Amino acid sequence: MLVYISSQKFIYPIASYKLTPQTSLDYSLLLMLYLAQVTKNIMSGKLELHLLAVEESKLQWTFCYEKFISLRDDQIFAEGLLLLVELDDREQIIRCRDAKDWVLKILREYLVEGHYNANINISEEELRIEKWRQELTSQSQDLTRIRLEIETRREELQELEQKLHIEKLKLTSHEE
Repeated sequence: MLVYISSQKFIYPIASYKLTPQTSLDYSLLLMLYLAQVTKNIMSGKLELHLLAVEESKLQWTFCYEKFISLRDDQIFAEGLLLLVELDDREQIIRCRDAKDWVLKILREYLVEGHYNANINISEEELRIEKWRQELTSQSQDLTRIRLEIETRREELQELEQKLHIEKLKLTSHEE
């Protein structure tokens, strides 16, 4: 099986996998989509992928900080190239493609001045934000309650330690 990277004019194979019963592809594996940039490792001089962001859901991405994937010597890309990369759960490259068209599509759909995107349902987003706010408030209250319980238990333990110390002193004084 060949895995490809495509540009507007060409399709390049980037990896070849020989399928056997032990290595057959399981599409139920979780594939993560990343926005990555081809960079050169200053120590080794080899090209690598700097993972910039990971897709959490259709309209939600999270930044990746200082996450790099080494490229094999036969994987040749231009330094600085932005790619959309699918990685499996072992962080092996499954598929990648030039991200230029994807970035331009996002700019057209979401960032062009005066352009309203019908794909975003404002009321759904407001509900989702409100739900997150309520969850965070609840978690904060739970943490505060737990902190208070821990502090109370700490005070109880200190009192028990003091009582135990006093009892120990009484016992040692009675033995003398």
